[in-house]
Amino acid sequence: MTEAVHIIGGGLAGSEAAWQLAQRGFAVVIHEMRGAKLTAAHQTDALAELVCSNSFRSDDADYNAVGMLHAELRAMGSIVMQAADAARVPAGSALAVDREHFSAHVTRALLDHPAVALVREEVGTPPDAWKQVIVATGPLTADGLAAYIQALAGEEHLAFFDAIAPIVHTESIDMDQAWRQSRYDKTSEGEILPPGEGDYINCPLDRPQYLAFVQALLDGEKADFKAWEADTPYFEGCMPVEVMAERGVQTLRFGPMKPVGLRDPRTGRRPFAVVQLRQDNAAGTLYNLVGFQTKLKHAEQLRVFRTIPGLQQADFARLGGLHRNSFIRSPILLDTTLRLKADQRLTFAGQITGCEGYVESAAIGLLAGRFVAARLAGENPAPPPPETAIGALLAHITGEAVADSFQPMNINFGLFPAIAGAAKGRDRKAALAARGRTALAEWLQQDATG
Repeated sequence: MTEAVHIIGGGLAGSEAAWQLAQRGFAVVIHEMRGAKLTAAHQTDALAELVCSNSFRSDDADYNAVGMLHAELRAMGSIVMQAADAARVPAGSALAVDREHFSAHVTRALLDHPAVALVREEVGTPPDAWKQVIVATGPLTADGLAAYIQALAGEEHLAFFDAIAPIVHTESIDMDQAWRQSRYDKTSEGEILPPGEGDYINCPLDRPQYLAFVQALLDGEKADFKAWEADTPYFEGCMPVEVMAERGVQTLRFGPMKPVGLRDPRTGRRPFAVVQLRQDNAAGTLYNLVGFQTKLKHAEQLRVFRTIPGLQQADFARLGGLHRNSFIRSPILLDTTLRLKADQRLTFAGQITGCEGYVESAAIGLLAGRFVAARLAGENPAPPPPETAIGALLAHITGEAVADSFQPMNINFGLFPAIAGAAKGRDRKAALAARGRTALAEWLQQDATG
C-alpha cells in the first residue's frame, strides 16, 4: 500500500489537492493548524475558509478568463467548484457564495472520505519519513515552515498585504438612499432586468460627497505596521481602498466606485460615484462592500464608512483588516509539475506559489494533487496546455513569468498564448475561450487514456 501523502494546510488549495488524491485512491493526511492555533485572518477552524471576499468573480466561460477556469475545474471534478455551486448566492454574472455553507460543504466531503485524515497541528519541519508532501499553507505560512522553506530553497520569501473588506447587516442599510441594481441590469445568465431587481445594493455619492469621502480615507488613522510588514508591496488586485485614494482623487471613480452601468432611480441619472454592496450569505442578511479592503483602524472604519449615503446607520458584522501574504519565487524554485527542485518530495500548491485568488488557488491545488497522484502511480504527469486557463496560470507560475519581477497573478487573457488572426475585444476573448475548451478536452482525453 502506498504511504499517505501529507498535505500541509487545509485551505482551498490543500483541500482541493486532498480531494484529487483521495478520489484516485491515495491516502491523505491534512495537517491544519487552525483548531490548534488560529491565524490573524481566519475566524473558524473549517477547511477551505473564505477570508478576503465571498466572490469567485465572473462565471462567464465564453468571454472571461476566470469563468473559463471555473468551467475547467468543474470538468476536472473540483470539490471547490462543487461546493461553490452548492452554496451560490445572487451576484449578477459573478459566482458568489455563502461562506459558511461553502466551507461546511468542503469540510464534510473531505472528512467523510475514507482516504482522508485530518490532524490539527502546526508543521514546522516536515519529517524525513514523509515521502510525499504538498505545501499548501497559503498567504499565512507559519514562521517555522517559512524559515524551513527559505533555508531549503535558498531564496527569500516575498510578502505583501492582503486586505479584508467590511460586511454590514442588510437591515441596517437605508434603502431610501440606496437601491438595488446590477451593473447594466445584467443577471448571471446575461438577461436584462428592470432597475430595482438587481443583485447589488448601490449607495450613490455626488461630487462633494465623493471628494469628502476620499479626504476622509486619506486622513483616517491606519493600522500600525509590524516589523515584518515594512516596505512590502501591495497586490494590485486586492489594494486597500485608502491606498487607491492616495494614488489620485479620481482613482476610486475608475475602480471600485465607478458608476458606469448604473442609474439612480430617484434622479434618472448616473451618480458621480457609487459604493456597491454584494450579498455575502444565502439568507441575504449580510452584504459586503465590494472592493473596500482596508487597513484603517476599526474606529476609523466606523467613522469613515458611515459617511457613505445609505450607510449612516450601518451595523457592521465584520470590519476590515490586514493579513500577510507570502509567496515563493516559483519560476526559479519549482519544476513544471510544481515540485521543489531542491527537494522533490515537496510539491507546492495554492497562493504560496504566486497565484492570486480563490479560484486560482484551488486550481493549482487541483494540479498539485493530480501531479502527485500520477507520480505515485508510476506515470509522468503532463502539464495542461497553456491554451487552457489552468495551463496558462501554471505556465506563469513555473516558467513564463520573469523571475526577477515575479508577482502574484490572477488568471487573465494576457497569460494565454496569442491567437492567430485579427480578432479583438469580445471576439478575441471568445476565440481564446473556444480554443481553450478544445485544448482541455484533448488533454483530459489523453490523461484518461494514459
